Amino acid sequence: MSVLHKKVISNELAEKMIMKAKEKAEELNIAVNIAIVDNGGHLVAFSRMDDAPILSIDISQNKAYTAIAFGIPTHEWYPLIDKSPALKTGIVHTSRLVVFGGGYPIKLDGQVIGGIGVSGGSEEEDRLCCEAALQVLNHVLQK
Repeated sequence: MSVLHKKVISNELAEKMIMKAKEKAEELNIAVNIAIVDNGGHLVAFSRMDDAPILSIDISQNKAYTAIAFGIPTHEWYPLIDKSPALKTGIVHTSRLVVFGGGYPIKLDGQVIGGIGVSGGSEEEDRLCCEAALQVLNHVLQK
């Protein structure tokens, strides 16, 4: 019998990533919701910018959850299901699954340690906010 050792995102790192995503959102002149979950899909940190859409609260959390569930960004889902009518019709009814951009897995040494989801802007804007936040991880690893 063995035990798995998994790395998981810390609240401290999650908060730094949220700040970076907010900076990007302000640069884009949008208000977003930002959710960061651990590798089990549990909320670690969340922020709703002033005037961010209320409906986007759950969407941001679901994007983060979707990203950790299979370890791929949410924008990569639709191309995977687009050519399969049965899958495209059925899988979209899966609870918490989001098949459009704005959710990314957070990986360290190839292992998913968490996920980030941003919602409130366009799909492209949400992705840009996530990508800015992910740069924090790269910066931390270089130290």
